[in-house]
Amino acid sequence: MEKRKELFGQSPYGLSSQEKREYYRQIMQELTRKHDRGCAPYHNLLRNIGFDPAISHEVEEYPFLPVRLFKEYELLSVPREDIIKTMTSSGTTGQRVSKIFLDKETAVNQSAALVRIAMDMLGGKRFPMMIIDSKSVIKDRKMFSARGAGILGFAMLGRDTVYALDENMNLDLEGVEAFLQRHQGENILLFGFTFMIWEHFYKILRDSGKKLDLSQAVLLHGGGFKKLAQEAVDNETYKEKLNEVCGIQRVCNYYGMVEQTGSIFMECECGRLHASNYSDIILRNPRDFSVCREGETGLIQLLSVLPDSYPGHSILSEDLGELIGEDDCPCGRKGKTFRILGRIQNAEVRGCSDTYEKR
Repeated sequence: MEKRKELFGQSPYGLSSQEKREYYRQIMQELTRKHDRGCAPYHNLLRNIGFDPAISHEVEEYPFLPVRLFKEYELLSVPREDIIKTMTSSGTTGQRVSKIFLDKETAVNQSAALVRIAMDMLGGKRFPMMIIDSKSVIKDRKMFSARGAGILGFAMLGRDTVYALDENMNLDLEGVEAFLQRHQGENILLFGFTFMIWEHFYKILRDSGKKLDLSQAVLLHGGGFKKLAQEAVDNETYKEKLNEVCGIQRVCNYYGMVEQTGSIFMECECGRLHASNYSDIILRNPRDFSVCREGETGLIQLLSVLPDSYPGHSILSEDLGELIGEDDCPCGRKGKTFRILGRIQNAEVRGCSDTYEKR
């Protein structure tokens, strides 16, 4: 796909809205046709709704798959012997999980996009890295949970990487302090999932009265605030409380899902979530699925140019959001910016960290 190769040759936030639309018209058609040929359930869906993938359409007209379909069906568009990795979504006990099948090309493109997005937001070099999780999560390299996949994906951004939690999810304070001593005066990258950081890092430091100096660190976290809403913790509160226990100045949230690994939406210095060249969003009215205008609340439809091995290039999430603007962020990056407002009523609680259960 020549158009997609061109995207990887540019800055991940360099395309204007019109330039991006031209790319996506072609790429969405190519991916829809590919998955129509390779995935029988997807082919049947397109025929049942009367959609002809051979005809060029506007980006908003390409069909989306409700994210729950990945829990009900094994959707793949390449021969099963080409699959090198299977990703599973997070789920509480009793919930069905999504299975996402990756061939080599899809896995490589997802990793490349993730690194390019994160490097642009965090700076173009690898930092000493502390992962606020347990190394035991990444033991099975062929069958990844969303949590394990996130850890391995972001670990590529770091060097001299350490894990802050032991196998029992207890904070290894001695190991953390040794790491900080080793990299005193350096910029440090911290990574973890929103709820895990709150439960196993922030609360432990708060209750112990122990103060760490992370004033030169950047914290990257994802997984959502759904469970923290029970404690009245939002994005701003989260940042304030972490600053109190370790002096951290920059906390960067990101939004994404296992069904579109790699094409994440990261929070810039101005506090906006950004769509990169590799992904886009459309806000849909929950009543009739019409396209929302700027400032209207709608279901988030996620577009990605990365999935080759499964029909995940256009997915309707169960999250509600609001478009802030396009090509107008004070940080200077182009593309759509938006905020997450929560989940639709009665949707399953899911997320890389929010579904972690104590054992």
